[in-house]
Amino acid sequence: MDLYEKIRTLPARPGVYLYKNADGEVIYVGKAKNLRSRVRSYLLEASQANAKTGSLMRDAVDVDYILVDNEHEALALENNLIKQRKPRFNILLRDDKTYPYVKLTLGDRWPKVFVTRRLRRDGSVYYGPYFPGNLAYRVVDLIHRSFLLPSCKIDLSRYHARPCLQYYIGRCLGPCVEGLTTSEIYSEAVRDAQMFLEGRTADLNKSLHERMAAAAAAEQYELAAKYRDLTVTVDQLSEKQRIASAEDDDADVFGFHCENGMIAVNLFHMRGGKIVDRREFFWEELPDFIAEIPEAESPSDAAEQPVAAFEPGAFFSALLKQLYIDQPYVPKNIYVPVDFSDRATLAGLLAAHTKHRVEIAVPQRGEKRSLVDLAGQNAKQSYDQRFRVLQPSRKAIQEALQDALMLEHLPRTIECFDISHIQGAETVASMVVWEDGEMKKSAYRKFRIKTVEGVDDFASMREVITRRYRRVVEEKQAMPSLIVIDGGIGQLHAAAEALESLGLTTQPLASIAKREEIIYLYGQEDEPVVLDRRSPVLHLVQRIRDESHRFAVAYHRKRRAMRDRDSELLDIPGVGARTRQRLLEHFGSLRSIASANLDSLAAVVPPKTAGEIHSHFHAGEAPANPLHVLNDSR
Repeated sequence: MDLYEKIRTLPARPGVYLYKNADGEVIYVGKAKNLRSRVRSYLLEASQANAKTGSLMRDAVDVDYILVDNEHEALALENNLIKQRKPRFNILLRDDKTYPYVKLTLGDRWPKVFVTRRLRRDGSVYYGPYFPGNLAYRVVDLIHRSFLLPSCKIDLSRYHARPCLQYYIGRCLGPCVEGLTTSEIYSEAVRDAQMFLEGRTADLNKSLHERMAAAAAAEQYELAAKYRDLTVTVDQLSEKQRIASAEDDDADVFGFHCENGMIAVNLFHMRGGKIVDRREFFWEELPDFIAEIPEAESPSDAAEQPVAAFEPGAFFSALLKQLYIDQPYVPKNIYVPVDFSDRATLAGLLAAHTKHRVEIAVPQRGEKRSLVDLAGQNAKQSYDQRFRVLQPSRKAIQEALQDALMLEHLPRTIECFDISHIQGAETVASMVVWEDGEMKKSAYRKFRIKTVEGVDDFASMREVITRRYRRVVEEKQAMPSLIVIDGGIGQLHAAAEALESLGLTTQPLASIAKREEIIYLYGQEDEPVVLDRRSPVLHLVQRIRDESHRFAVAYHRKRRAMRDRDSELLDIPGVGARTRQRLLEHFGSLRSIASANLDSLAAVVPPKTAGEIHSHFHAGEAPANPLHVLNDSR
């Protein structure tokens, strides 16, 4: 059926429509109260030579639709389809990361506690989100120190030979080694951590006081002291723990700046009446965006509506859907700079999902409008810094790196490794160091692979990481803020195995794949970090990776050249491996051997061999030494 004929047969009911191109790819997803009216309006816009709608209709050859019962269902389905299909004519939220949550893996035999940005139905319990992001790390650190639950990547489904460093410094109960803890002690620690994360500090304190009294009555004074210290810790730090609440003064405030087909958005998170964090979004490819056509009851009504190349209302409608639908936490107030047609419908859907009132407001005056204007001013600054090629400050890049890679602390030092060889020959490795915004060349290191034969990048990486950080541990040097591996998941796991063998199970570790430019974080390989190609964080990691690659290739070429030059001696009659070694140790290089006179050579090797060497490097020259004539006469 022809596209135009199919559009005329659409039902006049709520639903979602999907335009497809000749390859069957979905290129645009939209929702409507009246499918027939909405989709037919695109034909009118295209006939009026609207550039944006015309571009869509030139590519579209088919349209599918899905009927739903109401607008709420249409909104939710539209959002899911956009995230799944990523149509090029829709506004897409490229940076889809959320704020951190604390994950307690209750489905495991020995539960662990992690910081994560992804919520999954895996039997675990999630707490959060946390504002600002580093608060989640402080909470997990408290749980490590106080309740001794691990967050390492060690497989706890089986026992290991020895515990890691975290056990020896008193920050883990040691479930990885049989006999170090019991299921009763571990379960008690998990229950305590649960009560703390749920904010049930009164229940936790009561339980700790009861256990402290029981331990004291049984004359287990060390255990009683432990419970006493834990109650003090909970009292002191529970005030600092701020899990996002749903109070009336909690709000998200949006501002934007659009110019030259590119847009920057700032999002302020207000919690407890204070701005606790700021988030930035960027789009640089808006030409294919379809301006929102206001919903009309008839095609003639739609034709009377003005059309713009960029419609802020349609933009924020798409953005808020992708940000909030299906999220476990939504603040009661969302302030946006412009109105959009389905604002009330979206607010109703979010309220139904979160079980509390959600208001999406467009402030016109007063303090709330001032907040929106402030967000807009910051968006303008973000736009200038991103698209006008202003150099971000060192701290800004460090903070962005910390946020993107979920690092507990602000990164000051990064060490990056690369392997270089040609079909397994002269395999070498490099380590380069980035420190406080600059490459620290005095800290670079080169490695000759000693234990690996043939082509085995994984084993080579394992050897280099082991050698490097065994020395760091033995000499009690500081570990880097982040270790980066040039390679994919295989190299990443090889490096992780090496660190685990040294007891370094909490060291931040990542790898960057060459072609895809995707960053993999160890322990979260199924959630790779995909950064925008303009991202300063991606540029920094690429710069460090490229420097490591350059340094490794340069060292490999040097080793290969030395091998090729040295092997030239083996082509000379009478020169074997031992003679070559003796000559190189005496003269220092092949060039010195080639320029040496006959007497100098004869002082190291037999006269006949000396003559052969001299002849090899001075072929065609008349003999200049009587010794050479004497040897020839013999």
